[in-house]
This record gives sequence, C-alpha cells and structure tokens, in this order.
Amino acid sequence: MSGLPTVKSTAISYEHMYRLSDVHGIFEHAEFTELRPEHGYCLDDVARALIVCVREPDPTAELTMAARTYFRFVTRAQSTNGRFRNRMSATLAWEDVPSLNDHWGRALWALGSAVSRAPHLTWHALEHFERGVRLRSEHTRAMAFAGLGAAEVLKAIPRHAASRALLISCVERIGSPAENAAWRWPEPRLTYSNASLADVLIAAGSALGEDQVLRDGISMLEWLLDVETSGDHISATPVGGWQLGEPRPAFDQQPIEVAALADACARAFDVTGDSRWAAAVLRCEKWFLGANDSSVALLDQASGGGCDGLQREGRNENQGAESTLAMLSTFQQARRIRLVAG
Repeated sequence: MSGLPTVKSTAISYEHMYRLSDVHGIFEHAEFTELRPEHGYCLDDVARALIVCVREPDPTAELTMAARTYFRFVTRAQSTNGRFRNRMSATLAWEDVPSLNDHWGRALWALGSAVSRAPHLTWHALEHFERGVRLRSEHTRAMAFAGLGAAEVLKAIPRHAASRALLISCVERIGSPAENAAWRWPEPRLTYSNASLADVLIAAGSALGEDQVLRDGISMLEWLLDVETSGDHISATPVGGWQLGEPRPAFDQQPIEVAALADACARAFDVTGDSRWAAAVLRCEKWFLGANDSSVALLDQASGGGCDGLQREGRNENQGAESTLAMLSTFQQARRIRLVAG
C-alpha cells in the first residue's frame, strides 16, 4: 500500500515486561531499568499487560504463562458486585476499596480482550466480564475503556446484549463532536488517553451498525490526529493537557497518549481501509524510535524497556510498567498494520 512510512519493523521484546513482573503481577514503577517493588502493583498496569499478552498472535510459553499471571490478578481484584480494587502493596494487601474508576474500565477491556483473543481464558474471562459490564461509571474515560472491552467481546459473541448496551452508554456519555471547526473535541480540553474516546465511538458505530456514530468517531480522530501531528511526526498532548491558545509542542509527553492514538488509528484503518490511518500508526511507532519533538528514542535498545516520558531536553530514563506496555502495544499495532497493509 503506497504512502506508508518506510520504517523497518521493530523487533518486539517482552524481556523488560518480564523483568518488571513476578508470580503475582507486574510492578508499577522502576528506577532506570530496576523495578521498585516497594511501590507495589496497580490493576491499571496489570490490565494493560494482559491486553499486550493476548494481542500477541503467536505467544511463546513464557508469554502465555505471563498472561495467566496477569489474568489471575485481574480476577482477584474484582469484588462480587463487579467493581475492582486498583492498588496492591508489595506485601499483597489491597490498599483501596472496589470502585468504578479508570481501572474498572481497563479491567473490563482486558477481560474482553481475553474473551476474544485467548481461547484458554475465554469462558472464565467472560464470567468476570459479565459481573462488571452492567455497571456504569461516572468517569468518561473509564466508560471508554470498558467500551473497548465490550467491543472485544462482540467480536467473539456478536449478540452479547450487555456489551451492546454498554457501547450505547459510551456513545451517550461521550456525545458528538463539537461544531467548531477549530475545536471538534466534545470536551473543553484535551486531557489524557484522548484517542480512546474516538476509538470507542468507531468501535461502537461499527459493532452496532450506527453509521453516524462511526462518522463521529472518525471525525474526532481526524481532528485529534491533526492536532497531535507536527510536520512528519507525532507531537502528543502533554501530561497537563492542552486547549486552544496554549503553546505546542509541550511536555511531558506520555507514551500512553501515543499508544491510545495508535490503537484508534489502527481501528480506523481496519474499518475504513484508508491508508492514512495505517501511516498514522507507523508514525506512532516512530515516535518511540526518535521521530518526536525532542528527537530522542523512548525505546531503550539494551533493556527493551520504554522510557517514562518525553521531555524538552530528552527523556525520563525510568522504565516503568505503563510506559513499557504502551510502547509494546504500539509496536504490536504497527507490526500488524504492516502485515495487513503490505
């Protein structure tokens, strides 16, 4: 397919992910490449790790074992009422109460991914997914993450009523793009994991057969991609967010923003076949390889880890779970796009 950046496919190494993990889950923080177990685990990251594992089309025995470890953590974090705890100490004590914050949504996303992509986990994952899918969060991004899990379930079980209902709730929560051509986003400010909102609208429109919802998602993603592109590279929304009138580029830029954009653009390509979305996924990959506002790679070639943020003068050298998993997820999407797009 013409128009795709000519970037050599990046080898995907899961070694740093394994290095951050033990028999219970994946530790949240690292100092440089060394894990900091004293900070414990969080479900947000374990759910991300499970998604990365089950997305791998040809998993090794080690990756399959890691998926089982992360899956156990996710299911043990769930309460009988479908909510989830997020934080576990290094001594394996839960440090919070079950809630419906972002980690609830990410857990459902991970469970939904296991339903559709991991046959050895499907029915156990579905049991836990169904325990949480009928709940609704007051937080828009939590709903978006959960909706992405529902979209995964519908790939395996197209008539799954609770998943369809959750996607309808997501559409209602997010709303339509703003009519202002200069600001098409349905929120007054870009904050975090922005592309996930467009991603779930595209998923919902496709799964539910709602063409207007699909068009809304594509329109939002078009605008966001324009905002987050500078010349020939991705210029991600910084950790403090962004709105019209504020300077760009801005820092710190976080790997999770680029990973969310890669996911959404990959879905847009799958639905439309438009090569611009495939090219955007590969630009997300290049962001990790140094095609960014600071011209510095976030991939540590020696460790296989992903650095925690892009700064004006370089990078945050710590290689925690969130950033490493965001990088791996983006590399997975780029590899798949190359195989599909040719």
